[in-house]
Amino acid sequence: MDLGLKGRKAIVCASSRGLGRACALALGQAGVDVVINGLDADRLARTADDIAEKTDVAVTPVAADLDTHEGQAALLAACPEPDILINNNGGPPLRDFRELDREAMLSGVVQNMVTPIELIQKVADNMAERRFGRIVNITSITVRMPLQGLDLSSAARAGLTAFLAGAARPLAEHNVTVNHILPGMFATDRLSGTTEKIARERGISFEEAQRERASAIPARRFGDPDEIGRLCAYLCSAHAGYITGQSILIDGGLFNTTV
Repeated sequence: MDLGLKGRKAIVCASSRGLGRACALALGQAGVDVVINGLDADRLARTADDIAEKTDVAVTPVAADLDTHEGQAALLAACPEPDILINNNGGPPLRDFRELDREAMLSGVVQNMVTPIELIQKVADNMAERRFGRIVNITSITVRMPLQGLDLSSAARAGLTAFLAGAARPLAEHNVTVNHILPGMFATDRLSGTTEKIARERGISFEEAQRERASAIPARRFGDPDEIGRLCAYLCSAHAGYITGQSILIDGGLFNTTV
């Protein structure tokens, strides 16, 4: 399917690896010039080269911390008028809620709620003036199904979802959509890190912990990041203008619900 995106420009946050990288690659394959971002300049450069080799689009790496005003300014200097914004960011580490002090809680809220809102504030009006904009926020299944140890991540991402529920509606008449993708367990470095922590705490091998986690998913496997990328690209497409304000689970059936 032609997604109708050739020649568009996208900013994809936290895209040197994992789900963000998959989104940047899928958009590049659809003909979108992408600005990618990460903290590790070397890894980011390797990702940019890889995406450029696999697509026929311009790939611009911007090494910056998006939780700072300086980092956001650097990203927008590279792409002042994006047609597409993919908000993605790492979450707070797995930690018991009793261990969270005020500094850690504020940092988590900035990371997973405030930063995406600030970036949307900076690009939404230009999108509306051009009558095309696609904003996709990569959040988490924990917005719907809180997991012990990820309480801060759950709360911050749920706050982002609630905040944007109202903000999305006035943009719809300008062909600007705002949606959320809620991933379950995907084969990423973050999943490996939490699995290692679980294995250590229970005194079992990493492989055993991995098998147990996968067996709890009806699909009996972890997700492939490319599956997120393709969903993201569709939500950004010319065909998805009637989808807005939605939170879309992609979790292999893990969250058991009727709606």
